[in-house]
Amino acid sequence: MIPILRRLSKSVPAIDPLSKLMDASSSLGGSRRLAALAQQLRLYKAPPTLEDINEQCLEETAGKVVSQVGFPESATPIAQDPESFRPKRAAVLVCLFEGDAGDLRVVLTKRSARLSTHSGEIALPGGKADEGDKDDVDTATREAREEIGLDTSLVNVVTVLEPFLSKHLLRVVPVIGILNEKKAFKPAPNPSEVEVVFDAPLEMFIKVS
Repeated sequence: MIPILRRLSKSVPAIDPLSKLMDASSSLGGSRRLAALAQQLRLYKAPPTLEDINEQCLEETAGKVVSQVGFPESATPIAQDPESFRPKRAAVLVCLFEGDAGDLRVVLTKRSARLSTHSGEIALPGGKADEGDKDDVDTATREAREEIGLDTSLVNVVTVLEPFLSKHLLRVVPVIGILNEKKAFKPAPNPSEVEVVFDAPLEMFIKVS
């Protein structure tokens, strides 16, 4: 979780460092600070992953036969290896909002002690992709709704960060969202997955040089 949050400091353009946006004494007002953060994060584009590049190559060579010297030949499609390793997809929601003191805070959960993996750990809301999910944003917001009762209409999704491979071989995509109306969020933790929903200052997790 901490490495995910630290990536935020690298995702915001250097023209207006994240440390300034996290500073409650900043000359920016609270709502303006959130708006500035959202605007800067929208400028961030995650670089293509190796998986994305491989998928693009497969699409470009579909239906072609390539000779030993690399030239397309004729009609027989290239067989794709069904045994090739493709990690399962997952996504987490990094939900940011402005605290009462004007600081940036992030919504966190304590996972249920009854879970078979990561039981009792502090985590971001999120989980594995379902077949019905359109994309990683859909996965992250659906999981947040199911785990903590977050009305996804309250969240303004601004960007996604680079995916990483978890120790359980899940391809996890961090989805960054802004919660503009914190008071409208009434946490309703799913007891089978979450013991408690709480929040913490984002600055706790980011070491700004």
